[in-house]
Amino acid sequence: MSSFDDRGDAFENKYAHDAEMQFKAEARRNKLLGLWAAGLMGKDAEAAADYAKEVIKSDFEEAGDEDVYRKVSGDLGDKADETTIRAKMGELMAVAKEQLMTET
Repeated sequence: MSSFDDRGDAFENKYAHDAEMQFKAEARRNKLLGLWAAGLMGKDAEAAADYAKEVIKSDFEEAGDEDVYRKVSGDLGDKADETTIRAKMGELMAVAKEQLMTET
């Protein structure tokens, strides 16, 4: 195989790896967001874990983060405003990426 083919394969592998890591980071962020929101709603540990799963599932409704935001925002009501929720989403994405980096 030529070095050009090798470089192409390496690029494809990197792209696939990066896409997988982004998917995992978003799922982890959604779990953490669900646990955070569950805490604001006063849920116990088991109910919080179940709610976090619901938040993860909500991300499959459409591309992007709006489906997750709508889910959490709708469930929290007046317990957190848009700015707080979106800031927490950004904060938890950084946490999720850091957790994934330390696990691998």
